[in-house]
Amino acid sequence: MRSTKASAAIDRLKRRSDNPLYSMSMSSAGLFSLQLGDGLGNSTRLCEPMAMDEFVAWVNGYGPQIVKRVSKLDVAFSKQLQKKRT
Repeated sequence: MRSTKASAAIDRLKRRSDNPLYSMSMSSAGLFSLQLGDGLGNSTRLCEPMAMDEFVAWVNGYGPQIVKRVSKLDVAFSKQLQKKRT
């Protein structure tokens, strides 16, 4: 089983939270869990073990979220799309 998708989700979480102590563990059954280290070699598990797709979705929703920037052009385009639908 490839864990690249899960490790990419952890990297995004580290960037969003500005905390490099997040890590993941994978069990022999292929289940993933998120862990937070304390900098002294100890870690706390933050979730129960999950399948990869469920884990990635959970990690993407965990922690601070990045607010997407919306330009004036995006707003105008959305209004045009709504006018066409009605």
